[in-house]
Amino acid sequence: MDNSLLNTINGPEDLRKLEKNSLPRLAQEIRERIISVVSRNGGHLASNLGAVELSMALHLVFESPKDKLIWDVGHQCYTHKLLTGRNKSFEGIRKKDGISGFPKNSESRHDIVETGHASTSISEALGVLTGQEVAGVDGAVVAVIGDGAMTGGMAFEALNHAGHLKKQLIVVLNDNTMSISKNVGALTVSGKWLLSNYLSRLFASKRYQRLREKFDQGIKGLPLIGMKLFDLSVRIRKGFKAVLYKESIFSDLGFEYVGPIDGHSITKLKEVFEEVKKIGRPTVVHVVTQKGRGYEHAEGNPTLFHGIAPFTVEDGKLTERASYSFTAAFSDSILRNAESDKRITAITAAMSKGTGLHAFQERFPGRFFDVGIAEEHAVAFAAGQARSGCRPVVAIYSTFMQRTVDQVIHDIALPGLPVVIAMDRAGLVGDDGETHQGIYDIALFKAVPNMTILAPGCRQEMAAAMDYAFRLNSPCMLRYPKGSALGWEDLADPWETGRGKLISEGPSNTLLISPGSLLKEARSAAAELREEGIYCDIYNLRFIKPLDEDYLAELLDSYSNVICIEDAARIGGIGETIASIVQQRQLNCSFAYYGLPDTFYAQGTREELLTEFGLDAAGIIGHIRKSEESEIALYSYNRKQKAEGA
Repeated sequence: MDNSLLNTINGPEDLRKLEKNSLPRLAQEIRERIISVVSRNGGHLASNLGAVELSMALHLVFESPKDKLIWDVGHQCYTHKLLTGRNKSFEGIRKKDGISGFPKNSESRHDIVETGHASTSISEALGVLTGQEVAGVDGAVVAVIGDGAMTGGMAFEALNHAGHLKKQLIVVLNDNTMSISKNVGALTVSGKWLLSNYLSRLFASKRYQRLREKFDQGIKGLPLIGMKLFDLSVRIRKGFKAVLYKESIFSDLGFEYVGPIDGHSITKLKEVFEEVKKIGRPTVVHVVTQKGRGYEHAEGNPTLFHGIAPFTVEDGKLTERASYSFTAAFSDSILRNAESDKRITAITAAMSKGTGLHAFQERFPGRFFDVGIAEEHAVAFAAGQARSGCRPVVAIYSTFMQRTVDQVIHDIALPGLPVVIAMDRAGLVGDDGETHQGIYDIALFKAVPNMTILAPGCRQEMAAAMDYAFRLNSPCMLRYPKGSALGWEDLADPWETGRGKLISEGPSNTLLISPGSLLKEARSAAAELREEGIYCDIYNLRFIKPLDEDYLAELLDSYSNVICIEDAARIGGIGETIASIVQQRQLNCSFAYYGLPDTFYAQGTREELLTEFGLDAAGIIGHIRKSEESEIALYSYNRKQKAEGA
């Protein structure tokens, strides 16, 4: 007989019915459930294990969805999902047609905001709160943000605005990296932070707030000197808090500061949240948690288990051996160039391991810069280094480059600075869903003047692309996918500006154009067709921008059928550019291009998504056969039109 407490939870109301002494048992069951599923599916483990009690306490005190819980980034929301009716569907998290690994409003009314990128929660929460006031709707609004996401500039913009408005916004700062003693220097007895916990309860209590209001009103009422004494008392209070808390910046921004609180004590968290709910002013609740809590391998290596592939629970080892990836090829290439060029620096936005820069960090610590979760700053910071004679390389996932459009145009491209931007995870990414697909970079940056965009298709081309980028004295982007970087010696030749690599399979009247991210699929399709006696040449673009249009036009005009594929947004993609060349020059070929339709794409493996949109080998073969059959009429029409024009 199943006596699981978790299986009795179909919503937050069921959680609130449990006896207090059963909550630790539920927390343990939640951790076991998360570890079990993530070990099979992969996902964000360490951050979720650290937020179990915090999530439970929030749902015990706040009545979701009337009270709005908004999770920054959303990579710590697994407990929230389990407590809001998704325990049964949790088995399919991050899988195709399963539930998302991030909050998703269409999935549950308890997911108020769809998130996946950092530092947005406070802005969204403040907007929700003020919107509710305009609409006359009641309900508390809570933004849960980690110490990492708090490094993003957008978070401070929102804090500044919230402090100005003085609305009852509750910001929960989930601090999982710094010890309590380092932050506040609190006195301890047997590991308990007596002074800080006591003062936190004092500052949060309704009685304290009422006494403070009466005291302030009394001072203000004194004739002549009232306002001066009030200003002095405010400064004294801030100074008193600053002695105890280094986080006085929140007080300076107009927030009540409560904390630090033991983030694994449901009792303390519940007590503080109940008091904070009554304060009536913007409040920051500083909660200290341990990443990976309850699973020793994640506790010992929270970075590895932040976003982890499937693993064996017993020993924490990955179940699949990692292949040599494009990220690794990039890492090796920047190291090789940095050995001989001391001007090269490396910049990341809190993703040194994910972007492959951890090896650079170890080898050249004085030339490595982690700016925190602040992509806009990273790009402008790189521009400044370039002005000082450095050759900076900024490594950022394609999806996060969306944040930097202004800085790329204004700070790098306009002055033409030699900054290299390495866009990892370009194209369809997979398991993290809509927020993480890297399919917009071509459309966003192709139109930017002074910009070179390269698309390496294998480990040899990655090395050549990096060498080419460092030879330029102008901005350059590299876009490459998540996945294996195969080795192809026939692609090791030097690069010529604007020209790609023609891979001839035999006598053919069909040309397949592919950016580097789909080269593996293109070559697989051509190999399968060759087995049937059908030949299709491949033109590996290498350059998204610039294109040697004269060379390309001459090449296209030598084929009857030309097909372009790209795992990027079809609108604004490279296919549109080539179609324009075909049309303007009235080339004799029929031309078709296939990219991603105008919609967002949920989670699934990269392979599953490529199959769904006809960009895997089988789909490409289908496009080629369709072109050879149905495009003959268009080809004949183009020939006739050109002849008549002559």
